Amino acid sequence: MKFSLRRLPALALLGLLLPLGSATSPTTASSPLAAAPTQGSNQPDPQVIAQFGLYNNPTLQRLIDEKGQQMNKASDRPGQYGFTIVDSPIINAFATPQGHVYFTRGIMAHFNSEAQFAGVLGHELGHITARHGQKQQTRGTIASVLLGIGSIAAPRLAQAIGGVVQQGAGLYLLKYGRDQERESDKLGVKYSTKIGYDASQMADFFQTLQRTEQASGSPAVPGFLSSHPNSADRYKTVKGLAAQAKQNAGGAQLNVGRDSYLRMIDGLPFGEDPRQGFVEGGVFYHPDLKFRFPVPAGWKSQNSPTQFQMAEPNGKALLVFLGAPGNSLDEAAQNLAKGIGLQGGQAQKTTINGFPALVFEGDQQAQQGQQGGGAHVLAQLIQDGQSIYAFVGLAAPASFATYARQFQGVAGSYARLTDADKLNRQSEKIRIKTAARAMTLSQALSAAGVPTSRHEELAILNGMQRSDQLSAGMLYKVVSR
Repeated sequence: MKFSLRRLPALALLGLLLPLGSATSPTTASSPLAAAPTQGSNQPDPQVIAQFGLYNNPTLQRLIDEKGQQMNKASDRPGQYGFTIVDSPIINAFATPQGHVYFTRGIMAHFNSEAQFAGVLGHELGHITARHGQKQQTRGTIASVLLGIGSIAAPRLAQAIGGVVQQGAGLYLLKYGRDQERESDKLGVKYSTKIGYDASQMADFFQTLQRTEQASGSPAVPGFLSSHPNSADRYKTVKGLAAQAKQNAGGAQLNVGRDSYLRMIDGLPFGEDPRQGFVEGGVFYHPDLKFRFPVPAGWKSQNSPTQFQMAEPNGKALLVFLGAPGNSLDEAAQNLAKGIGLQGGQAQKTTINGFPALVFEGDQQAQQGQQGGGAHVLAQLIQDGQSIYAFVGLAAPASFATYARQFQGVAGSYARLTDADKLNRQSEKIRIKTAARAMTLSQALSAAGVPTSRHEELAILNGMQRSDQLSAGMLYKVVSR
């Protein structure tokens, strides 16, 4: 899985290889991520934004703010809660114990009405108002700034390079039990009905999630439904709860808001955004920052707003590319060495593929209570115009020599990106179309130029079957560049 690498030079080091939440996290004062929110703040957690990035869409942010605060006032435990949309294609929604709800743009793309959106929003707010997160172990939301280290590196190496999390995908979403999920389902129905939405739409969205997971062959919603797959029983339960809530509403008209919602997401990026970096043919390309470098053959990779990681498939070595804060190579190297916690080693100025560079090597200090000792580190800093980037290679001291040549080879192939095809690569976007006449969804998709091979994918995105009938004038989704 790739995440999004963006504007690396503007980002602080964020405690590379150190557990986040440490009072000594070496963020810079000028970094937009430097100031962590206080407990209970309605501002988004900088560490979550570092993981996913903020999705800047005033229309959708206004929607989640307005509906979230309406639900907050109608909830069982009003508070200073916050609501944020993050820039990730993953289909996910989650709430932190501190009182903040996050939706990804990926889940926003898969809703087909305001009512579906509101049902999931109520579900996540329910986790907060029922204090589910505080009833569990409240481990930090972000387990490691090396995003995904546990999923692409072996536990032994994870311990060796900072004592950070050994498992998980970087973001430690709290795992709720079945009883807590059922309670949040009930609260989602309750809260969305209270602000005027048809909660039965929430159950329909469960089916969309289940179909997405089945089509991909892997969990598509790591936070929202990961503790237990969507089931027919859960669908029926929520449908029943929604029917009861509608009856209790005394015959009031409950809103679905299909057309209004679809118009709001017209132009929403769909899937990965290649402008923020992508791997193709064993090479990582970044069109916006205009650079390229190879990924070692067979290695796994992950992309995030703060760094790009490459891991040896057996987890024995890790190579991280990131922006190195500093006004010079010397200053950037000092900041990096301090952030990693290096002992000894000499810095040497050189050139790498024609770029001014600085290289240093040393042993990382083991953290207190860490098993297996620290890692041996090779850091290669490259100055490209006003930007300074670093390739940080890590391996256990006993096996470091095996991987040093690969670390050097990747950095030595760093180059400016000039290929027009890669520079101009654009993301797909959701486009809202209008059915010209009565027809099936498949017929409408074909009329819009969607290849038959993608009809099932788009049917799921529309929350419909390919054979479902559209009436003349009915809105539906397609995706295109």
